[in-house]
Amino acid sequence: MSRKGLSRRAARNRAPAPVFAALGHGARLSLLAKLGRGQPRSISQLTAGSRLTRQAITKHLRVLERTGVVHNVRRGRERLFELDPAPIRQVRDYLELVSEQWDQALSSLKSFVER
Repeated sequence: MSRKGLSRRAARNRAPAPVFAALGHGARLSLLAKLGRGQPRSISQLTAGSRLTRQAITKHLRVLERTGVVHNVRRGRERLFELDPAPIRQVRDYLELVSEQWDQALSSLKSFVER
């Protein structure tokens, strides 16, 4: 495989890394669960029922925004946050690809061992 092909493949494999990192914190997963209900929510709404402060929620939302998982819309004086499922779908697709590769590798290993 050419160097160009390797670098494209490496870039494609690294693409989900920031999303994985963003999803690697329980508070952010909790925020996504709240946002996943389909309605845009304010920081006040996202803070309700949480032990986290508004500042902590804001910090976690910024991390999610940088990865594109969440975006905000200004409505009046409030910022409402919404889930964008596209980056999560890309991570899911990546995991399915890796799963298929492992299945093929294990199948090849099984065939080799059983000869």
